[in-house]
Amino acid sequence: MTGPAEAPAAVRHAEEVMGTVFSVDVRGGEPDAVRAALAEAVAGLHRVDALFSTYREDSEVCRLARGELTLADCAPEMAEVLDLAAEAERVSEGWFSPRYQGSLDPTGIVKGWSAERAARLLAEVEGVCGVSVNGGGDVQLLGAPERERPWRVGVADPLRPGGLAAVISTTGVDELSVATSGTAERGAHIVDPRTGRPAVTDLVAVTVVGPRLTWVDCWATAAFAMGSRAGLAWLESLPDIEALLITAGDEVRCTAGLAARLG
Repeated sequence: MTGPAEAPAAVRHAEEVMGTVFSVDVRGGEPDAVRAALAEAVAGLHRVDALFSTYREDSEVCRLARGELTLADCAPEMAEVLDLAAEAERVSEGWFSPRYQGSLDPTGIVKGWSAERAARLLAEVEGVCGVSVNGGGDVQLLGAPERERPWRVGVADPLRPGGLAAVISTTGVDELSVATSGTAERGAHIVDPRTGRPAVTDLVAVTVVGPRLTWVDCWATAAFAMGSRAGLAWLESLPDIEALLITAGDEVRCTAGLAARLG
């Protein structure tokens, strides 16, 4: 990725895939080359959806879970994602799980991983200075949109619809991702892997900030299931990770280094 230029050209695109909308913003680069890479990135998102959707009986992940395929029979992405999911489970001491109700289901890592992968593909285009890929509210940011102007991401306030709890800036870093897990948008959808039931927690939202969306998406889910006290302590222990936690009682808790990212 080259350094930012003055008022670089922008190529933007929104794609419905994986049951949500992926919004892409690419700054700099020759527009035709960017559009060609964008087409490849979008095709990659749809390929991932076809491989990993638990709503498609013929997807590889469903067939693998039913024992109709072995891992060796599957596309290379399957082994990559399952290895990443196993690492997330290890680091979170089981609070992140690639299973649901006893069956293989790595979808908790797939969206973040695929958005990050798309962003890095776009960043490889010659002349591109900044990339933003937003997958359903979880964002991977690379570079900058303009010289001396950072990307900024608003974190929705789960208790005040339309309001912001914080604004995260990429000032001083070349890559940053932001992911939120909570109940405001989708209700009680996060499962406690110990019980297989919706997590009982004092939290309404956890926003995690770090270099790679693959991981921060997992860590937000795991920390939410842990609850505010254990979740905050665990997030503080992770390198290069900051977080903002909001409880149902409207208490805001954050990691020690988060203030440097707020703007």
